[in-house]
Parts: sequence; structure tokens; C-alpha cells
Amino acid sequence: MSIDGYLDDAAQDRLLLSNDADFDRVDEVRAGCDAILVGSNTIRQDDPRLMIRSAERQQARVTRGEPPHPLKVTVTGSCAIDPAARFFALGDVDKLVYCASAAVGSAQERLGEVATIIDAGDPVDLALVMSDLAARGVRRLMVEGGGSMHTQFLTAGLADELQLVVAPFFVGDSRAPRFVSDGDFPWGPGHRARLAGVRQIGDVVLLRYALSDRFQDE
Repeated sequence: MSIDGYLDDAAQDRLLLSNDADFDRVDEVRAGCDAILVGSNTIRQDDPRLMIRSAERQQARVTRGEPPHPLKVTVTGSCAIDPAARFFALGDVDKLVYCASAAVGSAQERLGEVATIIDAGDPVDLALVMSDLAARGVRRLMVEGGGSMHTQFLTAGLADELQLVVAPFFVGDSRAPRFVSDGDFPWGPGHRARLAGVRQIGDVVLLRYALSDRFQDE
């Protein structure tokens, strides 16, 4: 996020907050995960690939008996997602779409050929999503955004670790998306999150917070 807490600016083109060294760090983190989750808004706005960039890391996963790329996961209420998005089109790996009960039928028609559609309740229940992922063998899930997903996972107390990278500039535009929106978070003045690490990566800084007793330090 920017110094003032934004994930992007209000322009159409995506704002690059990080640097090459941190993008490579994120690739390393992805390579150690079983699945990567983003919200449907992120798919619509950023069209992410959500794949491992490094050929060496892909090969290391294959050597461990894993697919070269983690499972791709999204959560949506309306399922208004383009089936041609790179989330679906790229990567020989399963794609899971958890959607609200009322949207399952339309989601199956729209995305059934490119993804597995899963009823996640109405409204979508993230605890149910997590339980279903666990049943599918997912032990480490990386939630990459956007702000709505950050807010939902954090307010529900489902995150074990927060990795927050701060870019050295301000966005200064309230129209832009923030890291999180309003919510009832478990961590406040009376219950402070534990800072587990600080690391400078070029001109950005990585802050790691331990959010549960399941947190595992590197």
C-alpha cells in the first residue's frame, strides 16, 4: 500500500506500488502456497495471472510432487466475471469460483467450462470457503486482495499472518481503493497485533504481523 494506505490510484491503469525485488519476493511466497485467492473485483480491474514467474520455482514445486502453479481461487456474490480473464485462461491448474447460492446456476452457465463452481452460502461464508479448501488439500492460502477480501478475512479473524509492504509515496485521493475498508477488526488499541518482522527491500518496507497462534516464522 502507499504511505497513506491506498492499494491503487483512481486512474484506469494499475498503479505499481512495489519494486522488482519485492515482486520477486511475492513470487517466492506464492511458490510456497497451495492456493492463491483474489476477489472478483481484482480479476475485473487488474486481470491478474496469479502464476509463478520463476521457472526454477515452478520446477521445485514439481519436484516436490506439486503442480507448477498454486490453485487459483476467487470469491464472488454476483459471478459477473469474464471467462476469458487471465485468471481462467492461463495456467494448467484448477480454478475454483466460490459464489453465493443464488448465483450458482448463472455461474455454472457463464464459467462452468473454465472453472469449478462451488456454492459458498448466501451471503458467501468465508469460513465455509476455508473449510472446503482444507478438504481439497489446501494448507497454505495466500490472499492477495483486493481491499474487500482483505477486510473480510481480517474482520473474520481468518488470517494467520499479514504481510504489508509500504511504498514510499502518497496517493492522496479518497476515490482510490484502500488497503481495508471499515470493519470490526479483532486487533485494536486493546488487542495489538504482534509485529513479527521488518525488512527493507530497496525503497519499500515489508512489515510482517502474527495474527494467530498458527503463525509460523520464517
